[in-house]
Formats: sequence, structure tokens, C-alpha cells
Amino acid sequence: MKRFFVFFALFTALFLTCAAAQQDSAAELTFSFTRQSGAASNQFAVWIEDSSGRYIKTLYATRYTANGGWRRRDTSIPVWVRQSGLAGLTNAQIDTLTGATPRTGSLTYTWDGTDSRGAVVPNGDYVIFLEGTLRWANQVIYRAPIRLGQGSASPEVSVEYTGDPGAERVMIGGVTVRTLR
Repeated sequence: MKRFFVFFALFTALFLTCAAAQQDSAAELTFSFTRQSGAASNQFAVWIEDSSGRYIKTLYATRYTANGGWRRRDTSIPVWVRQSGLAGLTNAQIDTLTGATPRTGSLTYTWDGTDSRGAVVPNGDYVIFLEGTLRWANQVIYRAPIRLGQGSASPEVSVEYTGDPGAERVMIGGVTVRTLR
């Protein structure tokens, strides 16, 4: 019995040390958001994938799309809908990642280095995405490769527009990403 407690204590200490080291890794995405008037706009999602393109976790998605709007309007943040496996999520799972469309202003979303189940992911290469539906089929996707566990950094953010973003291009701008530790 004494061996069990010694083993348990050592295992717990090792586990907590490893978990604490992993939990120190985080990433933060910040951008300016300008709400657009009219229908078929203001939808966006922020999520993480690993370097192989496997979905890891959603940090935020607008409630309209996540709660079924994607079925009524298939151009509403379609890349996130596909990557997240939204069609197979329960209502409880959807509720944990959605929110009302925010007001105009600066928005920040922080990834704590965990996956959608709350398990700590290993240090390594990941990609943080921000997808927005600007108006109907006009989309924008920002991508930033990040490396967890390599200290603080501000990776380059790339942007790709689909359709004709026109005046709605201002909906999302000034996107920055940084790793924190």
C-alpha cells in the first residue's frame, strides 16, 4: 500500500509538472470588427487547426451560423462549418463556442493550448484561423501559423478574399496574432 501512495504521489507530481509546462503555451488573435448593416453579413469564427489541417478547437463562432444559420445560408462561414464538424455537434457543444454578434470595436480571442475536449495539446505547429462572411458569398479568411512552446512571437498573418468584398472589407481588419510564452 505504501508503494502505491509513493507511486501515486510521483505520478501526480510528474503529471502536474508536465501539464503546467504545456498550459504555459497560448496564442492570442486581435482584430477590429465593424458591424455591417443589412442581411447576410457579420458572421465570423475563430478556430485552431494543427499543421496537418486537423481541427483542434473553436474559440468563437457567431450564434446565428452555429445554431443552424449555415443550413439556411450555406455561404455563412462555410470553411469553419466544414472544419469544425458543426453538423455532428450537440446543442450543448455548440453553446460552449458561440456568442451573439459583438458590437463594433477591438476583439481579442485567446487560445489556452487545449483541444475541444479540454486536453492540453503538445507544443508544436498550429494555425489560427479567422473566417468572416462579409456579405452573402463574399468571404475573408485570415491565417497565421503559430508555434506553441517556442516563446513569444508575432507570426505573419495572411489574408484571402473570395467574391467581391467591396465596402464590407472593413468588417474585419487590423488582424494580429501572437504567441504568449
